[in-house]
Amino acid sequence: MTPDGTQAPLPGSAAGAVGRGGKSRPDGAKAPTRSARSRAREFAVQALYQHLVGRNEATAIDAFTRDLSGFNKADSVHFDALLHGCIAEAEALDALLVPLLDRRLAEISPIERAVLWIGGYEFQHCPDVPWRVIINECVELAKSFGGTDGHKYVNGVLHGLARRLRPAEVAADPKSERAPR
Repeated sequence: MTPDGTQAPLPGSAAGAVGRGGKSRPDGAKAPTRSARSRAREFAVQALYQHLVGRNEATAIDAFTRDLSGFNKADSVHFDALLHGCIAEAEALDALLVPLLDRRLAEISPIERAVLWIGGYEFQHCPDVPWRVIINECVELAKSFGGTDGHKYVNGVLHGLARRLRPAEVAADPKSERAPR
């Protein structure tokens, strides 16, 4: 929503549309079904976009998002944690991200910033989710909702953040040596 009470449209999505999956592919096969947590992340990125662009309060965004089609298939507890946690910790999340950016924070698109917040929040507060899963989920969000190459930027920043926030987990991963630096 914007300050005048209208919905701030998310780039690349219709009102109530949620990312990828569940739709038929060109080859006629059905795309894999997304997990409830993946759906929660998709709704969270849309909600955080509303916060960043429209400067709406978390409670108003939360109420609006819960009325969107398909929300009942999302993990509402994870959605709550991401939406309210990212907004409450916005300054701290930005402070973690700034040293890893190659541009000013104000130059990061609201979609990429929301996705980076989600990644940073999950690295800190969701130890049950492996670091590679967090990065993969965030890259997919950036592909679905962000600009053409935004997912590459998200990938690089989140790899750097994983090294800082989950050093033991990253070091124990034999594939981490091939990860972008």
